[in-house]
Amino acid sequence: MKNIKIALICCVIVFLSACQPDGNKKYINVGMVDGWAEGVAMTYVAKAVLEELDYHLVIQRATPDMILASMNNGDTDLYMDVWLPLTHGSKIAKFPNLVDIGTSYAHAKNGLVVPDYVPINSIEELKVHEDQFKHQIMGIEKGAGITAAVDQAIKDYDLNYRQVNSSTVAMITELQNAIKEKRWIVVAAWQPHWMFGKMKLKFLEDSRESLGTAEQIKIFTRKEFPADQPELTRFFSQIHFDVATMSNLLMKMQESKDKEATAKQWVADNRSLVASWLK
Repeated sequence: MKNIKIALICCVIVFLSACQPDGNKKYINVGMVDGWAEGVAMTYVAKAVLEELDYHLVIQRATPDMILASMNNGDTDLYMDVWLPLTHGSKIAKFPNLVDIGTSYAHAKNGLVVPDYVPINSIEELKVHEDQFKHQIMGIEKGAGITAAVDQAIKDYDLNYRQVNSSTVAMITELQNAIKEKRWIVVAAWQPHWMFGKMKLKFLEDSRESLGTAEQIKIFTRKEFPADQPELTRFFSQIHFDVATMSNLLMKMQESKDKEATAKQWVADNRSLVASWLK
């Protein structure tokens, strides 16, 4: 199984490397994970800005591990959705040829989340409500950083629960259905995300910090990118969203059927902010 996984990653790296026109500095390959709302939103916004400057941003869709491996190999240029120190810390440590060029969002958070009508406020309280939650924590994809953190929380708090892993979309769908029926449910979730604008949710207090404390969303590049593309490095290093701005962007993107067009309109509506990224 391990050999199959390595072979699959290698195949994806070869595919990603084929997307770059050799020697053309107007092309940039950016990794993106479909379904990760903040990464999708930021990537499309960057694409909209750069297209106005006659750049061609090529979006390469893959898993975080595959994107990071491709960047480390020098094929993918940049990835805008690295969460540190906890979520992606162990993944980043595996790849020595990556460079941190900036923080796009400084107020990120992972945790266990329940609807606001569920009358508990801490992870410790899950132990006395096992039946109401059916001994389950709804998680996302296996291999995600938050998935490992939830497994650690189950151990740290000695919970008689299992994490049910599927996909981000499946987790959100199950959460929405539970809220419609006023059922008890606990999920692995994070901010920023549009779900907090659409649903009344609360994080459970994590006294043991199993899921970390404050996270930062970082932008990483391949090692040679800053030397190869100093102007683009400066642009990406200055991209920053505060809480209100990120929430506004995520809500607009979630409601959109054409994310590329929505990103272009968002850029047009936020010229002052975008101009600060281009100084």
